[in-house]
Amino acid sequence: MAGGLKKVINALNQPIGGSSSGNDKKSIAKREKNLKLKTMELTPQDAIKNTKNVRYKYKARDKVGNITDGKLDALSKVDVHSYLLNQGYDVLNIEEDEMFNKLGLVQLATRQMKDKDLNFFLTQLSTYIKAGIPLIDSIGILAKQARDKKTKNLYNRIVFELTSGETFSEALNKQGVVFPRLLINMVKTSELTGNLTGVLDDMADYYKTSDENRKQIISAMTYPAVIFIIAVVVLVYIILYVVPQFTDMYGQIGSELPTITVVIMAVSDFLALNLIYVILVIIAIFTILTILYKNVTNFRSAVQWLLMHIPVIKNIIIYKEIIMFTKTFASLINYDVFITDSMEILGKITDNEIYKGLIKDAVINLSNGNGVSIAFKDHWAFPPIAYEMLLTGERTGRLGTMMAKVSDYYNVEQKNLVTQLKSLIEPIMIIFLAVAVGIVLLAVIVPMFDMYSNIA
Repeated sequence: MAGGLKKVINALNQPIGGSSSGNDKKSIAKREKNLKLKTMELTPQDAIKNTKNVRYKYKARDKVGNITDGKLDALSKVDVHSYLLNQGYDVLNIEEDEMFNKLGLVQLATRQMKDKDLNFFLTQLSTYIKAGIPLIDSIGILAKQARDKKTKNLYNRIVFELTSGETFSEALNKQGVVFPRLLINMVKTSELTGNLTGVLDDMADYYKTSDENRKQIISAMTYPAVIFIIAVVVLVYIILYVVPQFTDMYGQIGSELPTITVVIMAVSDFLALNLIYVILVIIAIFTILTILYKNVTNFRSAVQWLLMHIPVIKNIIIYKEIIMFTKTFASLINYDVFITDSMEILGKITDNEIYKGLIKDAVINLSNGNGVSIAFKDHWAFPPIAYEMLLTGERTGRLGTMMAKVSDYYNVEQKNLVTQLKSLIEPIMIIFLAVAVGIVLLAVIVPMFDMYSNIA
């Protein structure tokens, strides 16, 4: 009995399957090999600091023997070396990313974090801090949990800045365009008030709402976009491959063709000869318009003004801007940010030139000793309900509360609008597809009926 029990215990202690044991041996051998690698020796040259951050690539070994690599932006190799030692690593190699630095990509290689990722980052960070984990250690945990290398390097760069003595807001600011200006300013405010977790929770909720609103709009526009693309593909196919067959037949008969048929045949011949050029011209026009929109303020303002005067679309844009304006304004006011500073921050975070102009007027009014609401009075881009609530909040001293209520109201209105838009667009796009294809088919079929009537 005792012998049988001993066999069972021995069996349970054995790894399941022979391959697992083999993998363990390989892993152990690899770690033992890594442990024999020599650590990096610093030279006086490595201590020379640059005038601005440059990107370094490093390889380091943890206490177990696993090799990790990554990238950090620092003033010198010594700074990177000291940071890695403080994190418990043996430094194997640090070298400058020369091509990256020569192209000046330290601030350009990153892009702004998506709203859903910001929500996850802020929620997790707030949770760890509330659990009593220090800020640096909390971000270090996030770095270890990160699945992709870019995010892992980003968190490591933040930890590096924090260990170098920078504030959290400055550490975020040094990551280029990754973190929005609003978040950086709100974190800076929390550093003065000492309420970091409260700001993190509010900003997480803010970016969660922003992501949900964006997804709603995308959802509403996906269906019509797909239908439109299908309609264009069907039309091009009919014009290029179906129409020419009837063109040859009608040409042999020599019958007189209706104007609509002549036009469709001319379009078919033109596309058959110049389809590639047409596609290239469309791409070129789209590219030029995109560049102009991003870089020319007057052009961007004109496009936004035009879109904001198109039925249905105008309400989607206006509601989106009002939600962002009022929710952000409420957060800033509730955290005791001066109203002038709040307006300047709001002017920086919006991409809409119409609202930039409104906010600029509000800042001018404030500098002249007037109220902020005057700039928004009777303006077509600022709904009367929002204005009245703004005015009431200004008069009663409850501006933050009123702006939060406006944000909630228009958030519901936007959801209802998107729902209505979905139900409205479907029949409109079906009618568009039927009319477009129907015109082409009629242009092909009508001459055939005329031909049969002449024969009869």
